[in-house]
Amino acid sequence: MKRFIKSFILISLAISMSACATGAKFTEVQPDLVSEKQEHGRIFFYRPSSLGAALQPDVLLNGEKVGEAISWGFFYVDRPAGTYTCVTSTEVKRKVSFTLEEGKTRFVRFSTSIGFFVGHVYGELVDESIGMSEIKDCHYIGQANQ
Repeated sequence: MKRFIKSFILISLAISMSACATGAKFTEVQPDLVSEKQEHGRIFFYRPSSLGAALQPDVLLNGEKVGEAISWGFFYVDRPAGTYTCVTSTEVKRKVSFTLEEGKTRFVRFSTSIGFFVGHVYGELVDESIGMSEIKDCHYIGQANQ
């Protein structure tokens, strides 16, 4: 029985770790915090946790897939100033809305909560100081669309 439990724990750990982002860390990539296009803003999306690592929902920005919420991963998009809604869905849809100004940067952090059948991954807008502190250990996972 002990052998079975140890095997189960090792397999679970291996699956969880394989579901986490790999690649260069934020501190290695050192992306610009603002868009190169003056009339655009930059939005960073990141998930600084391995809780619910197997859950990797699509990230939709105003209905367009821009990436996936992968544990310990980050990506960013540049968009024109305006109002945006970020949606993730697992068992239920979760959304966060915000305004992006020209030349400004926004940070959307993804967290996981317990659901009825599966966990929920949801985004929340955080201040730049918090975002910069939390994103530093996340790995760049690229962008679906720019």
